Amino acid sequence: MKNLIRLFGIAAGLLVVLVSPVKSLYADTDKVITGAGAHFVWVIFDRLKADLEEVSGRSINLHGRNSTLGMGCNAGIKTALQNSPDNETFGFVCCPLSEEEVSSKKLRVYPIAQEPIYIIVNQANPVSDISEEQARAVMRGDIVNWEALGGADEPVVLVTRLHCKKRPGHWKTILPDAGAFRQQRLNVKSAADMVQRISDFEGSLGHIGSTWDFGPESRIKVLSVNGIMPTPENLRLKKYPFYRELSAVTDQHPSEDVLKIIHEVQTGPAFRKVAVKYNLLPLKTAKEHAP
Repeated sequence: MKNLIRLFGIAAGLLVVLVSPVKSLYADTDKVITGAGAHFVWVIFDRLKADLEEVSGRSINLHGRNSTLGMGCNAGIKTALQNSPDNETFGFVCCPLSEEEVSSKKLRVYPIAQEPIYIIVNQANPVSDISEEQARAVMRGDIVNWEALGGADEPVVLVTRLHCKKRPGHWKTILPDAGAFRQQRLNVKSAADMVQRISDFEGSLGHIGSTWDFGPESRIKVLSVNGIMPTPENLRLKKYPFYRELSAVTDQHPSEDVLKIIHEVQTGPAFRKVAVKYNLLPLKTAKEHAP
């Protein structure tokens, strides 16, 4: 009996020795990778989350559902720069970053897609098309009545969201500077507020990225511009004038698993389906900017 007990003890000891390194290995691979940033890119990563976890073999924690809760491009950059071997992170931004910002913050940028910026009105509005110059004139305040656009004799309620004012691109494809926009306007803090205000006021006009899920309660209509709808093909042909670039960002030393995740978003087949759903033009070449 004593020998049997001794054998059981030896076997148990060997089992501990064998299992311990396995547990240690899985402890490393089970570390969660965190991604955070602008809502419009969060949507892409969130839709692809299962595919990204399968490709990388890692769990992914994403933040960016609500831009009013401290999420946005700045949060994406901050999260990317928190990366370390024990805390793997990346970020995502909905605005192009200047070479100066990329260099000074020591970032690497991975373009994902061009996203059309919709010009939106209340669905009760009879206007369905606007010229590029008319859109800019409304934003400047040169046109303040719908009658000039073929609508009713009613004032235009301009709703804007002029985020990331120091960065190029995004709404700056409409007007180049926040100071150029009409002073009498409603400036909202989130895309959800934009949709709500346009739904509230029949005479309103605003702008929003295409990667937004308009719920059944939204009373929104997307205008064509110069008779051109904001489709991926029209972006590719440079026929639709208003757009921005969606990207992922990392620090200078992203892990292989983080790079797998970003590469899958850039080139994976699942992303093509998401791109079709949201009228995105995928940017197939993974350009990386390093200081």
